[in-house]
Amino acid sequence: MSLVSVAFLVVLLLCGAYAVIIYNALVRLKHGIGKAWSNIDVLLKQRHDELPKLVETCKQYMQHERSTLEQVIAARNAVASARERADVGALGKAESGLRAGLGQLFALAENYPELKANQGFQFLQERISGLENGIADRRELYNEAVNLNNVRIEQFPDVLLARWFGFKAAELLQFSEAETADVNLKALFG
Repeated sequence: MSLVSVAFLVVLLLCGAYAVIIYNALVRLKHGIGKAWSNIDVLLKQRHDELPKLVETCKQYMQHERSTLEQVIAARNAVASARERADVGALGKAESGLRAGLGQLFALAENYPELKANQGFQFLQERISGLENGIADRRELYNEAVNLNNVRIEQFPDVLLARWFGFKAAELLQFSEAETADVNLKALFG
């Protein structure tokens, strides 16, 4: 075997090893997105289970606020539907609606001292607020995993293997602009 043939085989082996390393890194990133989504999904399911309890507790005190309660339940169902379809875009929109409904519900609860004093309501409000914070934290981790994946599959030489093996860009979980805008405290307390 000639020196050129040996050199060619070494270069070919190194290129093959490099391709395997790139492929494995892309697979790790893809599964990282799935893991991050699963972490969000767990919290969404927990919140989904808690919301009917909160609405039932509120119904006992807030007979005149039926539209707000119905809005929360409709938004809860929209979130569940988007979550089951793993439709990140629809989930972001549904989450924005649910968060707005919950904010309105908690603001209206201020007008009902008996409801605010109810231990069940206090527990559910704290539990749902904690789940909301957890969802926000996990959303950040999910979006970071998506960003790492999307950048990597566009970089050279990774893009060559990503296209060859069908790696796709993932969608960020984004909420509406109203969700991320500054809160107008004067409007809330005016």
